[in-house]
Amino acid sequence: MAVKIRLARHGAKKRPFYRIVAADSESPRDGRFLEKLGTYNPLQDPAAVALNTDRIKYWIGQGATPSDTVKSILKREGVFAAAE
Repeated sequence: MAVKIRLARHGAKKRPFYRIVAADSESPRDGRFLEKLGTYNPLQDPAAVALNTDRIKYWIGQGATPSDTVKSILKREGVFAAAE
């Protein structure tokens, strides 16, 4: 089972809100996930990000690969460089 750290879209039409989740790579985008790791709201200025850094570092240590978007969010928040 390959684990990915990715975004799951929630919120209303044209009002996106994302959860950062650890999920099996074969599960649907908004489907089953293993653990909720944080939230991302791109509509706020600046974009609101809440992360559970301990669990993100745990999942990366276990071999989970973040998606490109999540990787850029983690780098901006200073988590990804510390996890590597």
